[in-house]
Amino acid sequence: MASLLSFPLPNLKLNIIKASSSTSTPTTTTTTTPTPQITTQTLDEKFGRKGIKFMDSGLVEMTVRNGSSLSLQISNGHITSYKPKVYWKDDGFEEVLYTVPGELEDTMKGGIGLVLNEVTELNTKGSSVFTSDWVVTDVDADSIDALQVELNCTCGNLDITYIVSLYPLSMATAVIVKNNGKKAVNLTSAILSYIKFKGRGGTAIKGYRGCSYCSHPPLSSPFELLSPAEAMKPEPQGWFSFSEPENNKPGLWTVENNLYTVLHNKLSRVYAAPPVERAKRIYNTPPSKYETIDKGKGLGFRFIRMGYDDIYISSPGSLSQKFGNDYFICTGPASMLMPVVVNPGEDWRGALVIEHDNL
Repeated sequence: MASLLSFPLPNLKLNIIKASSSTSTPTTTTTTTPTPQITTQTLDEKFGRKGIKFMDSGLVEMTVRNGSSLSLQISNGHITSYKPKVYWKDDGFEEVLYTVPGELEDTMKGGIGLVLNEVTELNTKGSSVFTSDWVVTDVDADSIDALQVELNCTCGNLDITYIVSLYPLSMATAVIVKNNGKKAVNLTSAILSYIKFKGRGGTAIKGYRGCSYCSHPPLSSPFELLSPAEAMKPEPQGWFSFSEPENNKPGLWTVENNLYTVLHNKLSRVYAAPPVERAKRIYNTPPSKYETIDKGKGLGFRFIRMGYDDIYISSPGSLSQKFGNDYFICTGPASMLMPVVVNPGEDWRGALVIEHDNL
């Protein structure tokens, strides 16, 4: 288990699932190895643990001792539910993630997803590196107070490991990208979370004061609710709107002066050190952690970034109404302004932790 995070886990020998069949005659024996057929029963036999359950729908359900749970779609590494215990009452669980049904059957949009793009001279916007589905390569557990599921996929010369962890008061996702090729690879990446709020009023983030930011579109992904163009489109100003519209001109940097960043209106920003500043010996970096505030529910969640250089944040404003009555924001650690360079034989690691102390 390639563990990145807080609790120590034993180094287990990875179980690789292989399927084979054999036929024999009195004089000869022939063995063939067809494409492995991975079933729910096979996954449960190989990787089932207390608190980790593989479902026929392609999900793996994780539940720790205090009842906090997480749902992960194996094939695309998409986290579709995170429901921690936030109140002391028996049914004191609250869904953190905002999701809606996708266009295809058994797919969802929103949730938490990994974005990983390769940037080249011919394609400066980048294209997704994922060319195959994720497969389960390992799981681990510590007395069902800490659970981990490890996924892996090989895309060209890149070997990618994605680790999803659940704890009583937190969850985490981590990515490890190993370059097995002979040339350096330039990557842009983000772990984006769509967080559910009770309403537009009282939706805010604390922790950005003193940090530079500029308007910027999100990295495109299959689980996005708003496309990069929709995220950057100005919100229509009504007759009785007295707030200043967001300045959507990319490259125009501003310093956040407010203790609380209010997310009532539409915006799409990246909080980061401006690229020109990064050439200096000393410069200010964005905070390693920040907190979402939902005054309607009286809840807050702390986001911690590891390995990533930037923080992305967006709110839909009135566009949230096209998806339903609840409000949502999109946020997470990112490296989108300047690509990460992964040299041959090296690896790069990034992670997101969401924790809370609502109890």
